[in-house]
Amino acid sequence: MQDIEIRRPAYADVEALAHFFRIVVTDTFAKEGLSELDEDIEQEIESKIQYLNRDLESGGEQWYFLIALIDGHVVGTIEYGPPNAMIRQHAPWNKQDIMEVGTVFVHPDYQGRGIGSLLLNVIWLSMMERGYREFCLDSGYSAAQSIWKKKFGEPDVLLQDYWGEGLHHMIWRRSLGDVSITFRNSVDSEKVES
Repeated sequence: MQDIEIRRPAYADVEALAHFFRIVVTDTFAKEGLSELDEDIEQEIESKIQYLNRDLESGGEQWYFLIALIDGHVVGTIEYGPPNAMIRQHAPWNKQDIMEVGTVFVHPDYQGRGIGSLLLNVIWLSMMERGYREFCLDSGYSAAQSIWKKKFGEPDVLLQDYWGEGLHHMIWRRSLGDVSITFRNSVDSEKVES
């Protein structure tokens, strides 16, 4: 089994994280059949870098990131912060006291090994420690929606055909009191080249 280090990012990590965001976002768009949307890819990457910078500048007060590393290489990220524009526009609840969990990214070579679940568990503990009772999240990516539906059930808000025919956007809201926090060492030691 490989050891996974989970920690807060530092300014020294920004370049590696920008590279990581590019890899994951480009891969996600390709898997969703959207690889021709270069401008959208760049906007997605830039928004993640902006969130990261807000975290670093505020010491985790405006956004709060965690990164997962194996052998010093970034293999995953997660953050929480104020709800994004999509959630603010379409969710029917008060968005003041609820944080959005986002940027749950796992390097394509490490997906399906429990790193995303591990990051979720740690971010939930961080949120609980800061007194948050609920979280929300959203997704327009079909692969991610499938994962979130398995973890959280049907979304609270379904924006049917929002991105085109058959391409929905989903928003979930859950209580931290209802989540199960389980830690398993499921990352295998298989050598992966990046």
